[in-house]
Amino acid sequence: METVITLVVAALLIALGTRLIHRLNAQHDARIAAHHFSDPYPSLSRPPGHGNPRPPERIADRRPTGTWP
Repeated sequence: METVITLVVAALLIALGTRLIHRLNAQHDARIAAHHFSDPYPSLSRPPGHGNPRPPERIADRRPTGTWP
């Protein structure tokens, strides 16, 4: 009899845990849907004509560092 009660309680806890995880995932999905990740930050946009402040580094201009041969 005690084994049956233990199994019922374990099944109930598993069901409650599954329900809790499902609700948390739904809440998280709602937060993601409400947030617009693709909106640019106004502070990162530059005025027209102002590109990168320095040109990209070329591989030929790199200097070796460290003591590796």
